Amino acid sequence: MTTTGRFTLPSEENFAEKTKELAELWGADAIRNSDGTHLDDAVLALGKKVYSAYFPTRAHNEWITLHMDETPQVYLLTRRVLAETGTVPIALMETFYDEQLTPNYDADPARYWEVVDRTTGAVVPTTDWSVDASAGVVTVINATPMHEYTVSFLAYIIWDPVEMYNHLTNDWGDKEHEIPFDIYHPATREFVFDTFAKWLEDNPATDVVRFTTFFYQFTLLFDQRHREKIVDWFGCSCTVSPAALDDFERTYGYRLRPEDFVDEGCYDSAWRVPRKAQRDWIDFLSGFARENVKRLVDMSHAAGKEAMMFLGDQWIGTEPYKDGFADLGLDAVVGSIGDGTTTRMIADIPGVRYTEGRFLPYFFPDTFHEGNDPSIEAWDNWRKARRAILRSPIERMGYGGYLSLAAKFPKFVDAVTHIADEFRDIHERTGGEAAEGELTVAILNSWGHMRSWMAYTVAHALPNKQTYSYYGILEALSGMRVDVRFISFDDVIADGVDDDIDVIITGGPVDTAYSGGDIWAKDPTLAERLRAWVRAGGALVGVGEPTSQWFQGRFFQLADVFGVDEERFQTLSVDKYFPPVTPDHFITADVPVDPAAREAWERDGYRTPLSGCGGGQGRSPLGGIDFGEAIPNTFPVDERVTLLRADHGQVQLAANEYGAGRGVYVSGLPYSAANARLLERILFWASRNEDRYAAYSSTNPECEVARFPERHWYCVVNNTDRPQSTDVTLPDGAAEHFDLAPSAIAWRAC
Repeated sequence: MTTTGRFTLPSEENFAEKTKELAELWGADAIRNSDGTHLDDAVLALGKKVYSAYFPTRAHNEWITLHMDETPQVYLLTRRVLAETGTVPIALMETFYDEQLTPNYDADPARYWEVVDRTTGAVVPTTDWSVDASAGVVTVINATPMHEYTVSFLAYIIWDPVEMYNHLTNDWGDKEHEIPFDIYHPATREFVFDTFAKWLEDNPATDVVRFTTFFYQFTLLFDQRHREKIVDWFGCSCTVSPAALDDFERTYGYRLRPEDFVDEGCYDSAWRVPRKAQRDWIDFLSGFARENVKRLVDMSHAAGKEAMMFLGDQWIGTEPYKDGFADLGLDAVVGSIGDGTTTRMIADIPGVRYTEGRFLPYFFPDTFHEGNDPSIEAWDNWRKARRAILRSPIERMGYGGYLSLAAKFPKFVDAVTHIADEFRDIHERTGGEAAEGELTVAILNSWGHMRSWMAYTVAHALPNKQTYSYYGILEALSGMRVDVRFISFDDVIADGVDDDIDVIITGGPVDTAYSGGDIWAKDPTLAERLRAWVRAGGALVGVGEPTSQWFQGRFFQLADVFGVDEERFQTLSVDKYFPPVTPDHFITADVPVDPAAREAWERDGYRTPLSGCGGGQGRSPLGGIDFGEAIPNTFPVDERVTLLRADHGQVQLAANEYGAGRGVYVSGLPYSAANARLLERILFWASRNEDRYAAYSSTNPECEVARFPERHWYCVVNNTDRPQSTDVTLPDGAAEHFDLAPSAIAWRAC
């Protein structure tokens, strides 16, 4: 087994000897500096490939302090203020952090700001409000009492959000705040390129320029108590300027409103059904950003260096899954590995020579402190990533932060030694090829391919109460024996469904980009094409509130396919009848069943009445499945539906025959081994591939199998920190038994 290579080690000043020791132990062939650190000559002399973090639009306060009107800008929305009289004063910065943001009074507020009566939605005429810059207050006159008012205003970003986060996390104290700058302004743009040209001359030892990242920060805004206030990893709010807005108007023929950015306080979240203005701004911004990224990449190549993009920080505008990304000529993309989904987000990016994952934990004092065991997070992070790497490999791995902190934790050092060796071994055995996928699964939403592996996300790899029921589906798929692609509703309307797709998964909360919003009412073509595809033998899986839009007496517009709809209190006078829960089915074959509950359930004929529900509604005793946040009031559209799980008057899992095809409804599926197994069985059943399921499947859901037929290997991974045993069924029906240590991987010839 190779014990060197494919590993990037962070280092810092005055740490050469320990860097050398850990580089040998972990097999590092490259060294990088992290934010706030530098590599000294002794570290450079170790003879490793050198990555240098480069920040094109920060860390040059000597320039931007002389041009403070050329910092990035953002539209902010004040809190809602109630008018009790005809005059309403509204404080601009009351809920924002004034060390990060300051209002832009330089550009004419009457042209670039907006006051809105939030009770009616009407824009207040500019003659009815005025700005007092010295007080930071907008005063509205002729207001309607008992109406609420807001101001949408432009603000300069005067502290780089990521450097600010690092500053606060590491308690950098009196360290000067780094001020970001916006290259949309010609003078600052030329400063950026002139500075980079000089940097290339002054850094001959650098082999890889690790751009961290380029020009525009994802939305990351803080409140007056230094807490994160608005976080959107896809947000384009921090990209505006009066010049860009004026150029957009000239290019697209219409003018954007502040409301197109603050969006009623939603700040253009990717969860919102995308509007024309939002899509047009992304196109406009990415065109400008990519043109200048290409210039930096070409300069790097001309200097004999590779150009690597960090998928984080100022990544907005690069759009790695939007057509044309390969034209930038980037050598590599590196990104933070939070779980399997974010691993795939990096690994699946087209048009670069290689991809690299920055694993967790980051070597910062919030994790590396006395009394904590960072190795626990390291192993957990590796297990999550490994599932995805087997399905879509990244070529390199590494860590970030202060190496001097990590070196103080021997157990962590040992963990990384093992992880790095295992990462290289996977590459040796597989040749860097992906495991075989047995089905092709498409995720259908408003964004499609442009947001591959980015659906259901708010902050990077941090699902929350409202998202985990959906995000878990991506996490399950990231390491499943299927090939995954992302398609949009517009794709289906224009071109139908590709012939090689076996299953489509769609769903999300109502009125979001993931369920589709009013597209179901506006264009019948979408429902027509999907119905025809399923009836001809396709498979459609709906999650949560799929195809939801109240229209023509239905809420799930494809309820006939799923066999399930949701009561929206419009048809309460129409009785709903639940068929008995089906106790045994291919989909639920691996779900544990409590014997006592099963016995009582069987005695009752699978029709146990539930509290508060009418007779005939049943709850199955299936254990181990977490359906996430409840979707209340879902019901079978008729009694031909196969009900697999119901609880208190709501359907959690149902299967439905639909012509030659099949539909499945599931109310939610947070990630767990049991849920991933359930989803896998759903996909094979829905696509009528039950006969292909057994071969190379594991009897233990905590263990998964990946097969590499061209390399004549298959492996079994233990995705837990506990010993596990499992049997793997072979194509001839025989079985191989595995006893796996915690986090282990075992290889067999095939």
